[in-house]
Amino acid sequence: MLCLSVLLLLAPAHAADVPLRDGQRLAGEVAGERLPLWPDGQVPGESGPARAARVVERSADPARPDRFVDGIDAPYMIVHAPPHPNGQAVLVIPGGGYQRVVIDKEDSELVPDWVQRAGFTLFVLRYRLPQPGRDRQAALADAQRALRVVREQAARRGLDGDGVAVMGFSAGGHVAARLATAFDAPVYPARDGIDRLSARPARAVLVYPVIDMGAHAHSGSRARLLGQQPDAALAGAYSVQQHVRADMPPTMLIHANDDRVVSVHNSEVMAKALAAAGVEHELHLFAHGGHGFGMRVPATATLASWPLLAQRWLAPRMDGRE
Repeated sequence: MLCLSVLLLLAPAHAADVPLRDGQRLAGEVAGERLPLWPDGQVPGESGPARAARVVERSADPARPDRFVDGIDAPYMIVHAPPHPNGQAVLVIPGGGYQRVVIDKEDSELVPDWVQRAGFTLFVLRYRLPQPGRDRQAALADAQRALRVVREQAARRGLDGDGVAVMGFSAGGHVAARLATAFDAPVYPARDGIDRLSARPARAVLVYPVIDMGAHAHSGSRARLLGQQPDAALAGAYSVQQHVRADMPPTMLIHANDDRVVSVHNSEVMAKALAAAGVEHELHLFAHGGHGFGMRVPATATLASWPLLAQRWLAPRMDGRE
């Protein structure tokens, strides 16, 4: 215990204290409206003034940015509003292994296809990441609050408040899956009238998601969220397939069989649990794609069809099912 305590004391209290690696540099946030989740100074579980989040660029190619944001004390969303809205709002939760929140492949590069062409209004979440002294439920609290904020804003933006969906990638897929299965869990104290709204998404899309925290876990996500050696009870509490429920939203899973970072087993066990609970779902497994492909997929690959599949799933009126 002494060694663990020393490690926690030596761990950086904030991402801004972590030196940049070679080739990294400070950068700017993606363009779009910035929408805070909570009033200033009222983020549950946080004390003291919030420090500014840090945006870091890892790419040397201006044409292919690769940014991430960390050090998020005051969570917020970036809103991408289309010129011709289709009325559908999607809460997007990017990945980053619970170490960072990636920006480009799972955020800015969604805009041409999802926003400008298909007309979705995207609310992209910058959620709090695990750090010493922070509640493990912080990311779920942020996701619940974000869904409620989107729902509260829907009417004034011409959006369907009942139809707000969620789409999560990798570790963000874990957050999204937890939102879909624990949308009513009391993980933060109510702040205002927004918190009386439902946090249940209407539909969910999970793209190469972290699901299992047991034998097939993504070790980095598990270690950052639960510690290096979580016991079986703790791992089970955060293994989403063990918490599937019949009243959760219809869910689509997208994964590549050759994913060597987050095993395809994660989507497979989630699909099996959804089937057992009688939850409407689809599982799309592609032969090739690896991990973290986001919107960077060759046009000739079968994997390039995933955005259209997801769009039809999230907007069921497009394919005549509703």
